[in-house]
Formats: sequence, C-alpha cells, structure tokens
Amino acid sequence: MSDSVAPEPDLPHHEGLEARIADAILPALTGLGYELVRVQVSGKERPVVQIMADRTDEAPFTVDDCEAISHTVGAVLDVEDPIKGEWTLEVSSAGIDRPLTRVKDWNRYAGHVATLELNIPIEGRRRFKGVALGADAETVRVKLEDGTDMAFPRSNIRRAKLVLTDALIEATAGPQTEPDETEDAPAPKPRQRKPNRKH
Repeated sequence: MSDSVAPEPDLPHHEGLEARIADAILPALTGLGYELVRVQVSGKERPVVQIMADRTDEAPFTVDDCEAISHTVGAVLDVEDPIKGEWTLEVSSAGIDRPLTRVKDWNRYAGHVATLELNIPIEGRRRFKGVALGADAETVRVKLEDGTDMAFPRSNIRRAKLVLTDALIEATAGPQTEPDETEDAPAPKPRQRKPNRKH
C-alpha cells in the first residue's frame, strides 16, 4: 500500500533536478562515510552543482574530504548525466551557520537562532527568525522574536539556516579541533564537468 511505507532515514528534502541528483549520489556518499546535507543547483548558462556534506563520525571536515567526495560524486554524475552540457561541481562542509535540512539538525542546534523561508506564506509572511526548539519528521518548532512559539510543516520550508552568533561559535568550537584542520574546511578548486564531451 502506498500510504503505508517504512520509516525513511533522516534525509534532506529536495525537489526536481536536485532530488534526482541527491538520489543518484546518496549511496556512494553514504558508502564513503558521509551524510548529505544539501544539493543545490544554481545558474543556467553553466550550472553549478553544490554538494554539502558532513562526516558520519562528526570529525572535522577537511580538504581531503572535499576531494574524496568530488572524485566519487563526479564519477557518479558523469554516468547518470542529469545535466546536459557543461556544469561545475563544488563540494563543501556545512560550515558553522549551516543550513537546517534534517530533523537531526534542528534538534542538535535547538536553542540557537535560525532563519527560515516558506514556500507558502503563513499569515502573509514567508520569512521568520527565532530560536530553534527542535523538530520531528513533520514539524519544525521555533520561538519567534516576539516570544511566540510556532510550528512549521517541514514540507513548507523552502530553506532554513542557522544565524552566526557568539553562542553558536562557542558551541561549535569543540576541543577536538586541530590547529591545521577547521570544521569549515575550504573546498578544492571546483571541477569543470563536461558530460557530453566527445574524444
């Protein structure tokens, strides 16, 4: 029965082309020991495919991680060929002021300030800001700046992210951070992909 499905993993929600890319790369990404945070495609002339990921072991994200993901994901997308013509692949960590795309993100960073933008306005508003209170599979809860507690359907959230604050920086500056390895590691130079190139 289509209405009775097994519980799905805590995955970010994507639509259209981004959903097809996410579905294509997820097995390879998981196999390497990473979690998908977000797929974002921007631009039309030469689209940029941005892959944002976390390490499953929660260790600091390094340039080596970016390169490993770029190599594997690039090979998968060359085969799947979701975008015709030339495109660019960028891989990065989620960073401190990370997007909130999964239930675990909302719960892990409960107590910190976040902004969110809706697909369908509520009471005429699309954008909200407040303190994250947590989430479940269907709903995100936020205490707004005026003190009001609001619940937002996850399916109606177009995008959401943490706001960079002193409290957030302090909370994410873990003692395990090495001097030469920061959590927000820079990505290597973007790869230029030409799936339709002929030799």
